[in-house]
Amino acid sequence: MSITVTPVSPDFVAEIAGIDLARPLPDTDRETIQAAIDRYAIVVFHGQTLTDEQQIDFARRFGPIHSSAQRARHTSIKHRLASSEIADISNLDGDSRVLAPDAKRRLDWLANRLWHTDASFRAVPGALSLLYAHVVPDEGGDTEFADLRAAYEALPAATRGRIDGLIAEHSIWHSRGQLSVTRYTDEELASLPPVPQPVVRTSPRTGRKSLYVASHASHIIGMPVPDGRLLLMDLIEHATQPRFVHRHRWRRGDLVIWDNRCTMHRARPFDTTLVRDLRRVTTRDESAGLEQAA
Repeated sequence: MSITVTPVSPDFVAEIAGIDLARPLPDTDRETIQAAIDRYAIVVFHGQTLTDEQQIDFARRFGPIHSSAQRARHTSIKHRLASSEIADISNLDGDSRVLAPDAKRRLDWLANRLWHTDASFRAVPGALSLLYAHVVPDEGGDTEFADLRAAYEALPAATRGRIDGLIAEHSIWHSRGQLSVTRYTDEELASLPPVPQPVVRTSPRTGRKSLYVASHASHIIGMPVPDGRLLLMDLIEHATQPRFVHRHRWRRGDLVIWDNRCTMHRARPFDTTLVRDLRRVTTRDESAGLEQAA
C-alpha cells in the first residue's frame, strides 16, 4: 500500500495512511510526511503500534530530540519511562498507578489544559511534537489545536504592523503560576530560566508568518507588564476562535505530529480516575527563536 495524505480541511490538519511507523522510514515517505507537515501543520496517523524506542527512532528522522523538561522540573519523584527523550503525558505515577489528586506531577500536568506550544520556554524551542496514544478513556481527553498562521493572517493590517518585531518572555513557571502551581525547588526553578521569543515567527521552510504566543508567554519585553499581558491575552483569544481550531478525538494507536512553531494546543478534561497514557517526543528547532527572527 502506498502512503496517502488526506486533508481534514484545505489548509489545516491532514490524515496520513498506508504506512507502518514501526518499520524503517523510507526517504521518500519521510519527504511526503514533511511536506504534509509544512502545508497542514498537523498530521494524524491511525492504528499504529509503537514502542517508546520506535517512536523515538521515528521522531529522530525529523530532527534532533529535546530531552524531556519533566526531568528538570521533577527531580525528586520516580519516573515511569526509562528514556529522557520521551515525555510522560499520562495521569500515572512512577509505578503506573493513577496519580493522587494532590500529586505534584498531576498539578503540574494540569497546565496542559492551557493553550501552549511545547518547549517555547527553552532558548532553542520545540519544533515538532509527536504524541502517541497507548491508552485513552472512552470519553473526554481530546486535544484542541489552533492554527496560528491563519490567525496571524486574519489580524487587521494595523495589528500585524504593531506586533511584528515584538519580543515576549516565555517561562514554564509563568504558565504553572497561572494555576497557582508553585511547589518547585530552587534547583528546579533554576534549571529552566525565562527566555525571549518573537511574537511573530516566519517559517524557514515555507516563508509563512504566524503568531507565537501561548500560556508560557509572560509579558512583552520593553512594554509595561499589564499592557503586554493584555496584548498577549487578546492575541490568544483571537487565535482560539472556533474558525481556527481543530479538535482531535483520540483513539488508541493514534500518532499525531504538530509543528509547535505555528500552532497552539491544549488538552481537554476527562475523568482522571481513568487511565490516559500518551507519550510525546519533541524535536529541537533549528536555532533560537531570536536568531531566526534576525
